[in-house]
Amino acid sequence: MHPRLIDGPAKGDFWLHEIKYDGYRTQLVVEDGVARAFTRNGHDWTAKYGPIIAAAQTFPCTSAIVDGEIVVQDENGVSDFAALRSAITIEPHRLTFFAFDLLHLNGHDVRDIILEDRRELLGDLIEDRDPIHLSSEYDGEGAGFFAVAEARGLEGIVSKKKGSRYIAGETDLWVKTKAWEVDDLDVAGVKRGDDGLPYAMFTREGEYVGAAIVSLRSKLREKFWRFVEERGTAGTPAWGKREKHATWLRPGMRATVRYLKGSNKLRHASIKAIKIPADGDDL
Repeated sequence: MHPRLIDGPAKGDFWLHEIKYDGYRTQLVVEDGVARAFTRNGHDWTAKYGPIIAAAQTFPCTSAIVDGEIVVQDENGVSDFAALRSAITIEPHRLTFFAFDLLHLNGHDVRDIILEDRRELLGDLIEDRDPIHLSSEYDGEGAGFFAVAEARGLEGIVSKKKGSRYIAGETDLWVKTKAWEVDDLDVAGVKRGDDGLPYAMFTREGEYVGAAIVSLRSKLREKFWRFVEERGTAGTPAWGKREKHATWLRPGMRATVRYLKGSNKLRHASIKAIKIPADGDDL
């Protein structure tokens, strides 16, 4: 079940709100005392999550499927996505599994049970079992909860409709609100991604910070590519970033970019405006 992205926090008293953890979505599957871990795409990552698997194998049940997120937290309790991959490899003791839903228990499919009752069953199953924890929930106004999450540097919140069932796929019964940063960055080059799409690459004060798909309205699209054709240069840029199928640009183009809050590098970035020095037009 995947939350749909919305622009602002869900309104009204129909929702339960949770922190949006910044990690790897994972399902723990337990059967007859043996636990396994599967990624969102169904890959078996049991061997990567030793301490979490050991804790799951002590669940007081014959079988269970638990939905949650594998994360690494910093000293302030904020998910540190940048540290997650290295922790999996060399520091698995730093991993935490935040469980937020229950799909199956003791031979019964519980997805048709309402959200509140599924979470009660989940809490009874997990109890106090570090490094597995039940995600906290907030029953109140979403805007205030989101403001607190944003102030603490969290990725955002997930709001879940009270009384809802668990339905696979993207749904409006779960919605997510992300905390964003907006910044003006230098467009240092363009490249063709592995998906075949064109990406603009950005720097901040001479340091490479990431890329975003070039998606412009027709008025500016021609000017953008004309600038690339006229200002493009071969070789490796001064800041040393090497890319296949890349064209580097002499200084001049700037972009207003929105990206996920909480990282020095761009994540989930999108271009909101482009300024080309020839005429100063914005997207």
